[in-house]
Amino acid sequence: MVKLLITTSFGLEALVKRQLQDMGYDDFKVSDGMIELRANLSDIAKLNINLREADRVYLEIGSFESKDFDQLFEGIKAINWPDFLSKDANFIVNARSYKSKLYSLRTIQSISEKAIIESMQKKYKVNYFTKSAEKVMVEIMLNKDTTKVTVDTSGEGLHKRGYREDSVKAPLRENLAAALVDLSFYNPDRFLFDGFCGSGTILIEAARKARNIAPGIDRYFDYQEFIFIDDNYHKMAKKEAMEAIDYDKKLNILGSDVSGRAISLAKNNAMNAGVEEDISFITRDISSVALKDDYGILITNPPYGQRLSDFDTNKIYEKINHIFKSKETWSLYFITSDESFDRRFRKKLSKKRKLYNGGQKVDFYQYYGKKPSKN
Repeated sequence: MVKLLITTSFGLEALVKRQLQDMGYDDFKVSDGMIELRANLSDIAKLNINLREADRVYLEIGSFESKDFDQLFEGIKAINWPDFLSKDANFIVNARSYKSKLYSLRTIQSISEKAIIESMQKKYKVNYFTKSAEKVMVEIMLNKDTTKVTVDTSGEGLHKRGYREDSVKAPLRENLAAALVDLSFYNPDRFLFDGFCGSGTILIEAARKARNIAPGIDRYFDYQEFIFIDDNYHKMAKKEAMEAIDYDKKLNILGSDVSGRAISLAKNNAMNAGVEEDISFITRDISSVALKDDYGILITNPPYGQRLSDFDTNKIYEKINHIFKSKETWSLYFITSDESFDRRFRKKLSKKRKLYNGGQKVDFYQYYGKKPSKN
C-alpha cells in the first residue's frame, strides 16, 4: 500500500470524496483542499484517469519532522531516490510552506535538490546528471514542523482533459464545470440548457458524465514515464474506462451564445470530447431560445467582470428574469463573481456555495424548481 495525496480546489473536497466512495475506496482522510488516500500503486492510473473534480494526484514517498534546514536536508537525503528516478531523470523541485519555520521556498527547493543529488550520487558515483530522461515533478510540502516529500503523478493539472483546443475569455476550468453538474439536479433524463455556453465546457462535462466517459481518458500523465510504475497499470485503467462508456443513452442538451466564434469553438471541443452528437449548439441570444416549462435544468456562467467586454449586465439580467420568472419547474444554477447577483435575479435563492475558478472566488447560486412527478 502507498499513500496518495489528492488535491482539490476549496469547496470541492466533498465531491471528490463521494466519487472515491463510488469507486470503492474507503481508507482516506479529508482536509481543506486535500484528501489522503491509502491505495495500491496501480490506483495512480485509475485515479488520474477517472477523477472529475480533483486537481492533482501526488505519491507521498517520505514524511518527517523538519524544524530546521539541516533536518530537511537529511530527511530528503535519506530517501532512496534511485528507486524513483532514473540516472538522468529530469527532476524538478517545487515547494509549498504553511505555518512552517521554513518559509523561503527558493531555499527549500535548493536544499531539497542538493539532498536528492547526494542521494543519487551514492548509487551512480557521478558528479553531474544530464536530466535528459523522464520528467519527474517533486513537491516538498511543509506544514508546521512536518515535511511531506511527494511526486506529482499527474503532470498537467487534471482540469486539462485534452479536448479544449481554445477558449473564450475567462473560461471555466473543466473540473469546476464538472462540479457544477454534480451539484445540480441534472440527470440524463432531463433537458439541460446553457444560454451563455461560451466554449461549451459545462455541457461537454455533463454529456461526458452522462455517458460515463472518464475525464482523463484521452490525455497523457507524467506517471506513464516513471521507472517505478508498470506500463500495464495505465493500459488496464484505460481499458476499463473505455469498456465503461455508455453509448446507448439519448441526451437532450442545448447550448446557445451570441458569439459565433464561441459556438464554433464549442462544436470543435464537443467533437474532440466525443460528445458532438449529444449537444446542439446554436448562435442565438438567450432571449430568442424557445424553452418549455418542462422540468429543465439551466447551468450557466453569465457574462460578468472579465467576461463583460461588450455586454450590458443590466440587459442580461432583465432577459434572465423575463425568461425564467414563470418557469416554476426549472432548476436554475448560475456561477458568477458578481456578488450582487441574487439581488438582481427575482427568484428565491435555494442555496449559495462559494467556489474557486483557478484562484478567483466565485459563487454558485442555486434555485430549485418543482420536482418531476415519479409517474
